[in-house]
Amino acid sequence: MSAVTGPAPVRRLTVLYDARCPLCVHLRHWLQRQRQLVPLDLVPAGSAEARRRFPELDHAATLQEITVVGDLGQVYRETSAWIVCLWALAKYRPRAHWLTTPAGRPFARGTVLAAARYRSRALPPCAPGAQECEAPPGGPWGPR
Repeated sequence: MSAVTGPAPVRRLTVLYDARCPLCVHLRHWLQRQRQLVPLDLVPAGSAEARRRFPELDHAATLQEITVVGDLGQVYRETSAWIVCLWALAKYRPRAHWLTTPAGRPFARGTVLAAARYRSRALPPCAPGAQECEAPPGGPWGPR
């Protein structure tokens, strides 16, 4: 009997998030509280740790858009990064699958664009020189 070969499954994901962005920090905490089917390592984008783990990445770009890296070197950006984060979570995997369909993809893209717009316009910057922002308390912007 011959084995069927194909791409190896993703066993771990690293989420590079902007630690200076209160919305990003809020989402980081939310991801940490969820039951994960695929473990998520949450690493500040542009940090020494991110540069050590992924020297080949454009680290300035990772501060502008969410970037997720799989354990076999897969790189997901923007909409695909959000979808793969949801895919890693037990409660949201079915939703992630739907977001990859022609019907769901516009919703995923719209969410990413809205978050980017909110992040760039509505949130005050962190305190000068802060390495990481405080997560804002509650608020309507985070998934529940």
